[in-house]
Amino acid sequence: MIAHVSGTVAHIGADDIVVDIGGVGLHIFSTPATAASLRRQQEVTLHTSLVVREDSLTLYGFGETAERDLFELVQTASGVGPKVARAMLSVLSPDQLTAAIAEADTATLTTVPGIGRKGADRIVIELQDRVSKAASPAPATGSQSRTQVLEALTGLGWSSKDAETAVAQVEAEGNQSVSVMLRQALQTLSKTR
Repeated sequence: MIAHVSGTVAHIGADDIVVDIGGVGLHIFSTPATAASLRRQQEVTLHTSLVVREDSLTLYGFGETAERDLFELVQTASGVGPKVARAMLSVLSPDQLTAAIAEADTATLTTVPGIGRKGADRIVIELQDRVSKAASPAPATGSQSRTQVLEALTGLGWSSKDAETAVAQVEAEGNQSVSVMLRQALQTLSKTR
């Protein structure tokens, strides 16, 4: 297994990254929030999960080990593969996903593309006992969250002024995780265009 990858970011896509490690570029799939938090030529360490299939080796990377662990955990449920697991972490923060499974909140789980009512029920039945609050990453402090979201927005091409305005609006709604703040800030910015 490849537990983590450290190197220089050579390319950033909407949901994938290429990390240069000693002249070799590793293509790593990620969540949009992870990709948005990175910059080209930045030194990075991503916590990874290698998915081995008959015809491919696919590497998935995450900013936090708890996020990677949750990605691997949800794949143990019947009918959940790496694409659906990544979609779950793209739509829901690790805290939201853990809480939805722990509290049998199938309505929240069905907001993820590819998960219907029966699939959500199956995920809850199979994983509810195995999910714990320990699987959730420690929340970033308010100033860390703000800085990470601002960097992500400016990295995506928004001006510093627009990013500051959007983040201020999102912060007024209460303390939230980086992924939730980023998603809401992007929604706010897309309405202004």
